[in-house]
Amino acid sequence: MKQNYLLALASAFLLWLAWPPIPFTAPVLLVAMVPVLLAVDNIILSDRKRKGALVFRAAFVCFCAWNTASIYWVINSLTAVMPVPMAVFVSIIPFGLGSLLMAAAFWLYYKLRLIGTTVLSYAGLICFWIAYEYLHQSWELAFPWMNLGNGFAQAHYLIQWYEYTGVYGGTLWILTCNILAFETYKAYKAGALKKVKLAAWTGGTALLPMVISLGIYFAYTEKSNPANIVVVQPNIDPYQKFGNLPPAVQIERLIALSDSLGQSNTEYFIWPETAISQKTDEATIREDHNFQTIQDFLVKYKNGNLLSGIESFALYDSAKTATARFDEMQRVYFDVFNAAVLIENSPEVQFYHKSKLVPGVEQTPFSNSMSFLKPAFKAFGGSAGSYGKQDEPSVFFSQSGIGAAPVICYESIWGEYVGDYVEKGAQFIAIITNDAWWGNTSGKDQHLQYAKLRAIETRRWVARSANTGISGFINQRGDITQQTEWWVPTALKADINLNDELTFYVRNGDYIALAGSAGTGVLILLMLASLFTGKRQQKIRSHD
Repeated sequence: MKQNYLLALASAFLLWLAWPPIPFTAPVLLVAMVPVLLAVDNIILSDRKRKGALVFRAAFVCFCAWNTASIYWVINSLTAVMPVPMAVFVSIIPFGLGSLLMAAAFWLYYKLRLIGTTVLSYAGLICFWIAYEYLHQSWELAFPWMNLGNGFAQAHYLIQWYEYTGVYGGTLWILTCNILAFETYKAYKAGALKKVKLAAWTGGTALLPMVISLGIYFAYTEKSNPANIVVVQPNIDPYQKFGNLPPAVQIERLIALSDSLGQSNTEYFIWPETAISQKTDEATIREDHNFQTIQDFLVKYKNGNLLSGIESFALYDSAKTATARFDEMQRVYFDVFNAAVLIENSPEVQFYHKSKLVPGVEQTPFSNSMSFLKPAFKAFGGSAGSYGKQDEPSVFFSQSGIGAAPVICYESIWGEYVGDYVEKGAQFIAIITNDAWWGNTSGKDQHLQYAKLRAIETRRWVARSANTGISGFINQRGDITQQTEWWVPTALKADINLNDELTFYVRNGDYIALAGSAGTGVLILLMLASLFTGKRQQKIRSHD
């Protein structure tokens, strides 16, 4: 069994080696799972008892090691604001839960092997894995950071066809290549006659999508439809911005950086997540000093609009939402939002409330049954309950009619959700984030790289404003055209090309994920039916 654990760890190492932000290694993903597949095969062919448990254990070792090595930075953000035991508990969501679901996909694959053909069991493994990824982006413990298709973000020129499939097309491709590579390895080891044919299939399946992608990449031409955009990186320590540094001082810094690059035709100034850090009543924002200061700044820019992150709240006379809390002192209900706001040279104000909230930090998962955890989560984000949110994305439209997608931090890893903005009229994507919580780790680099996937899926420019970095611009092919350094106060400007056309992926969403999930449902019913039939036959034989 020791050899199988070593094989599992070998896969973990290869998966980590191929993962962003390590450059030029993404194609390793196409064979990275071969060792763990071999470990599982060794267990299945052995004479050991409790094979299912052994398969699950080997797979969990692999995927837990890979997840922990790739997203170690999660613990870095938590230990700074809560006791280590609580930080470890919260970290179970990204480190352990995803690994358990990945291992469950392999366990189901083993179970299917017992009753089905090899081809059916491999099809099952692909469906089970895709269903796990879809579940892990859809439920209240969502954390789709480690979806396999994200792994090619660093090598975006090799996955231009994501405009048709989204990242689930990448997951399907990676799993298929690993299965073919594994079968090729077994054929060569056994000296089988079909080994050359299998090698050809493996090579073709790996290379053809890359060749097609390179063709799309070099042939792609943007239509000229320029708009001048300025992104600002104020570089404000997140542990000071909510107490030690007055909000008015922060606004002054943001305005100075914006003014340094603003020009007469600037359409959008983009400030990062919670740039307006003073909690603001949405109903009375026009009377707020910060709002008036921003409007004074915009006077010199005829078409200028400010898209900024903001800490906002809304007051109610009753519990109008599931997240509404009651203020005992004021005797009112209220919601707090991690929000985006669009301010222009008029009384018009547009708000967007972040929808994809971070489990544990911004919302209490399954809050009805886990409300006892709210005091523990209060340490991070200043909220003893879940933030308020809206269910669907909404597009900000400027005075001149330019549609911007206000994507707040964590939301940028949901391909279909960002696609919904585009379907509703967004002509470019504005990602506002505060990656400083993670420190100078690979987390900020992975987050930047994932934004390239959204550019390809939607064929929209991305303008990214990060509080401490990395800010920048990404074109419709996924190329980073400009980027800032980490922990430097600065601003960037660019004339980006707006786009009104909808890609196949934007129109159809995560159809591959839905197909994989449907396939999983059918295969699980098949396994349950087989289990029932087997028990029934065994009972008949015992009576005979």
